[in-house]
Amino acid sequence: MSVAEEMARQARAMAPDLVAWRRRLHVHPEPSFQEHETARFVADTLAGWGLAVERPTETGVVAVVGRAGCGPTVALRADMDALPIQEENQVGYASRRPGVMHACGHDGHTAILLGVARVLADRREALPGRVKLVFQPAEETPPGGALPLIEAGVLDGVEAIVGLHLWSDLPAGTVGVRSGPVMANADEFRIVVEGRGGHGSQPHRAVDALLVAAQVVLNLQTVVSRRVDPLRPAVVSVGTAQAGHAFNVVAPKATLTGTVRTFDEETRRIVHAEVARIVEHTCAMAGATGECEFFGGYPAVVNHPGLTAVAAAA
Repeated sequence: MSVAEEMARQARAMAPDLVAWRRRLHVHPEPSFQEHETARFVADTLAGWGLAVERPTETGVVAVVGRAGCGPTVALRADMDALPIQEENQVGYASRRPGVMHACGHDGHTAILLGVARVLADRREALPGRVKLVFQPAEETPPGGALPLIEAGVLDGVEAIVGLHLWSDLPAGTVGVRSGPVMANADEFRIVVEGRGGHGSQPHRAVDALLVAAQVVLNLQTVVSRRVDPLRPAVVSVGTAQAGHAFNVVAPKATLTGTVRTFDEETRRIVHAEVARIVEHTCAMAGATGECEFFGGYPAVVNHPGLTAVAAAA
């Protein structure tokens, strides 16, 4: 039996452990930068296999398998944080923390990397290099927990890093691999529309910020369809709208938040500029004022062709 076949056999035999780890994490989800129990569980599990564990940040965990100086260092990365969402699933391993759940699969990511760690730990002396296992906190809150790990030197000497993401659009048991751009830039925007409040029976004496905000939402749909090259992917989505406090009062202020997704910097620049322009002129047309602020998120994931070929072959 080859080494690859033996590792695959061990991985299949670990299936009950992987399920148990994932469900334990799912029962006890923790939001960004609060993954204390999760990090403790990961660190203790890794240490139990004889791996040297580092805690470069408060809720980050890193372990290294293999020997220094005998080959390249490759990093494998998983994220650990959960989302501020109330779980409604009726299963025995549902979240026990009100308002928090693993809705994005990070419990699976963590369990998978623990499984990889277990397989590699049994072969640490035979590895032709080192594998750095990186358990990252706070992926859900840009700029998140990656930068503090990088600043702490976690990627120093690392020649390549590989990650994965559970994806419900793919059938179970399928691995999706693709080179080039895969996940887009993820920027957030916040739009504040200022009008003039008034009584609902006298709208002519007011400037309805809610109505103007609704027009802004509609006009933003033209950014991608009319201002961006059709060959360049882009998305503009408004996620929240908040205005008013009473049923019979014209809202003096409205706030919109949303996201912009693009793959390249030129398209990103165009979309940002067009969103700001639409906000300014839509508000001016109605006698209101508008302010648009962008918060830069993660850059696009662009997979290296060589590493992608290795992953596909594996």
